[in-house]
Amino acid sequence: MPTVAQSQSSTETDWVSRFADDVIAESERRAPGKPVVVASGLSPSGPIHLGNLREVMTPHLVADELRRRGHTVRHLISWDDYDRYRKVPNGVPGVDESWAEHIGKPLTSVPAPAGSAYPNWAEHFKATMTAALDELGVEYDGISQTEQYLAGTYREQILHAMRHRADIDAVLDRYRTKKDPAAGGAPGKGRKPQQKKADEAELEAEAGSGAASEDDGSGGSAGYFPYKPYCGNCEKDLTTVTSYDDESTELNYTCTACGFAETVRLKEFNRGKLVWKVDWPMRWAFEGVIFEPSGVDHSSPGSSFVVGGQIVREIFDGVQPIGPMYAFVGISGMAKMSSSKGGVPTPADALKIMEAPLLRWLYARRRPNQSFKIAFDQEIQRLYDEWDSLERKVADGSVLPADAAAYARAIGTAARELPRTPRPLPYRTLASVADITAGAEDQTLRILSELDPDNPLTSLDEARPRLDRAENWITTQVPAEARTIVRDEPDKELLGSLDDQGRESLRLLVAGLDSHWSLDGLTTLVYGVPKTLAGLEADAKPTPELKAAQRSFFALLYRLLVSRDTGPRLPTLLLAVGADRVRRLLGA
Repeated sequence: MPTVAQSQSSTETDWVSRFADDVIAESERRAPGKPVVVASGLSPSGPIHLGNLREVMTPHLVADELRRRGHTVRHLISWDDYDRYRKVPNGVPGVDESWAEHIGKPLTSVPAPAGSAYPNWAEHFKATMTAALDELGVEYDGISQTEQYLAGTYREQILHAMRHRADIDAVLDRYRTKKDPAAGGAPGKGRKPQQKKADEAELEAEAGSGAASEDDGSGGSAGYFPYKPYCGNCEKDLTTVTSYDDESTELNYTCTACGFAETVRLKEFNRGKLVWKVDWPMRWAFEGVIFEPSGVDHSSPGSSFVVGGQIVREIFDGVQPIGPMYAFVGISGMAKMSSSKGGVPTPADALKIMEAPLLRWLYARRRPNQSFKIAFDQEIQRLYDEWDSLERKVADGSVLPADAAAYARAIGTAARELPRTPRPLPYRTLASVADITAGAEDQTLRILSELDPDNPLTSLDEARPRLDRAENWITTQVPAEARTIVRDEPDKELLGSLDDQGRESLRLLVAGLDSHWSLDGLTTLVYGVPKTLAGLEADAKPTPELKAAQRSFFALLYRLLVSRDTGPRLPTLLLAVGADRVRRLLGA
């Protein structure tokens, strides 16, 4: 696939190209001739939501642009599955209060929710995200931190941190303003920001949420230690290092949860990890990360990113990655299915109601420091209209360069194009048809084939996967009371109460059905009836009086067809109901 910016220099197109320029320059300065390393971090401590996805999509888009330019890139996704289990999430199916007994254990040592096919808690939640990333075309190297620590991969880095514990303590002490009497130090702020409540379920794009409740490693009377063993008896991290010898690496600890005490040699011991504010910068140096974004809270003093920049330089002789602070991702209309889970929508949830290119586009078209919302309510129809308009502009050459770049990044990657709907009918039309037909395929095909009689749809596969996404949206996101139910019998009382003008409007509509039986034709018809009654030409410009007459006519049709004042777009509704049934319900 060609480079996104073909006609203009990269600095004139989009934010992705500008960051790609910076990353190339930084990589050539730090590690010339080596693969460029970009990174993300995700904690499978529960459902991984759409805020977390920005942690992945930002470096993915930059990495993909580098690949389009011919560079070799590694996008690392660190699964922080060796983080402690902090709390029992609300509303997760198959989980009850008994899971609280596992708080303090590594996520990979916590049982998966009841009924899960996966061996532990972390793998259960990783699986859904992994499938979503594959559907989105994200190419990455996954790293399990459980595997890294248990294999002793970081042993030398751990011993080095323990030898320099006083230096680390001094860096951390610059930011300690309030001492925690229980832990002897200030709580660590966690890698990415935590979820906050807002009017529309605004999410902070957290990634290392498991780290958020860690302390910074301050110990008890024996002093500061940047390493926390997991207990050899209960597996929890509620441990205190009581002594450590640099030469022999002999470490003693006690567990405050079960009272277990143990003496180990750290050069041979793998059941534990560096505290977060040391672990993250250690990995920057170990992996040679050039680019990694972080949440907006890292502009504050004492945050993991700020402190990590000093620790990676002063302790591990490394360099902090470049990368933007990314802003919040909001949800327009909390999804019914996610509310029932007690959580917030995940990428998998979004991909059930929108195609992968559209979801990619939402992250590609906004700079990382710009917040945006993902629609789960009626706004998704307007969003799809905007996307379809963009496709038309791309096709006719009227698209702006930055919009063209975002579109190209949405529909595919350097490796492949993503699946797309062969015949992308308007999402709002598909949703209306799915609503009216309740998913009956024969009825759906009949209606869709009548939208454009000159070029009829011959198979529902032509409208998929968009049709499937619209059906899912109707069935999972639209409340039952808002669904459309077509009347079985005419509303004789309402029909009998109509005045001459009301009866004439219905007569004109019924008389024009056969000659206007297409989506465009019925649109002309329903807007034209009030014009005819007012003695106006078909192309008459709308006036306030005409608009009021049209609204009144539309409301009458809705009441006669679906017993409500509003509903799906009338042309779609009329096609769905069918000409014979429309005539009967309108009293013809």
